[in-house]
Amino acid sequence: MNRNFIKNPNNKKILIDSYGRTINYLRVSVTDRCNYRCTYCMPEKMKFLPKKDLLTLDEMDYLCSLFISRGIKNIRLSGGEPLVRKGIIKFISNLSRFIEEGDLDEITITTNGSQLKSCSQDLYDSGVRRINVSLDSLDEEKFNEITRRDDLLNVLEGLEAAKKSGLKVKINTVVIKNKNLYEVNNIISWAHKNNFDISLIETMPMGLTDQDRIDQYISLFDVKEIISKKFTLANSPHKTSGPSRYEKVKETGGLIGFITPLSNNFCSNCNRIRLTSIGKLYMCLGQNDNIDFRNIMRNENIDSLNLAIDRAMHTKPKAHDFDISYKNQTPEIKRHMSVTGG
Repeated sequence: MNRNFIKNPNNKKILIDSYGRTINYLRVSVTDRCNYRCTYCMPEKMKFLPKKDLLTLDEMDYLCSLFISRGIKNIRLSGGEPLVRKGIIKFISNLSRFIEEGDLDEITITTNGSQLKSCSQDLYDSGVRRINVSLDSLDEEKFNEITRRDDLLNVLEGLEAAKKSGLKVKINTVVIKNKNLYEVNNIISWAHKNNFDISLIETMPMGLTDQDRIDQYISLFDVKEIISKKFTLANSPHKTSGPSRYEKVKETGGLIGFITPLSNNFCSNCNRIRLTSIGKLYMCLGQNDNIDFRNIMRNENIDSLNLAIDRAMHTKPKAHDFDISYKNQTPEIKRHMSVTGG
C-alpha cells in the first residue's frame, strides 16, 4: 500500500455534513478484540469479528491518509483494546508523520491500561501525547466484577509508567448504578491527586450483554448531585476534540468531564465519524448506517473513495437513537461498543 500522502487538489480540505457541522475527528477501532469483558460492554463469551475480515495496518494507514487529506485533524485509536493489536506502535509511528508535516493535530488513544507498563514509552516515542484510560473502580473486588479480570494492580502500575513517560492521562469512568456509583467521589479524588483529569460516562445500550442495562444506567445529572455534596463545581471553558463537557473542581483544581449521550445528548455539536477494523465507516455511534470503505478501497479507485466520503457527510444523521426505558430491552444498536470504539 502506498504510504504517500493522498493529494486531493479538487477537494476542499474541510468536511461539513448536511447539518452544518464540521467533521474533523476520526475514531479508528483498530481491533474489536479485548482482553477484558466489561459487563456493560460485552458478554463473557464474546464472539469477535473474523480475523480474515480485518483491514491490514497498511490499509488503515491508507484510509487515515485519505481522511486527513479531506480535513480530519484529530485521530483517536480505540478498540476493543487497541494495544493488543500486533504492530500497533509501528502503525502509530508511521501515522505521526502527518503531525510532523502539520496536516494532523494529534493522535490519541483510548486503552483499558492493561498494556501500559510495557507500551507507555513506546507510545510517547511514536508521537502520542495524550491517552484516555478506562477505569471504573479502584476496589479490587469491584474491578474484577466489572471487567471479569483480576488486573487492577497491573493497570495502576501501567498508569504510573504512563506518567513517567510524559503521557497526559485522562481517566474514563462509566458510572454503573448498581456497582460503582458511590465510589465516584473517591475515583475523582484519586485521579486529581495523580494529576489526571477524569470524564464520567453514562452506560450506552450497544449490543447484548449478560446484564440488563436499565439496572446499570443512571443519569449523570443524578451523579452530579452526589459529587456536589463533596466538591464545589464550576463551569470550565476547557474543550477537547471529544464530547466531554467540563467542570472544574475548586478543592482539587482538576477537571471533571461529563459525557451524557442519554440524559443530555451532544449530537448538535458532533464532529466525529468512526472507522471499524473491517473498514466500515459509521457516521454515528448510535445509528446502524455505514459505508464499506474496505470494499471500495480494494475494488475501486480514489475517486470512488472520495465520493464515499461525500456520501458519508450527506447521510450523517442529526442525532442518535439510544434508548434505555424498560426492562429486558433489546438494544436498537446490535453491534457491541468494541466494534466501533468509544
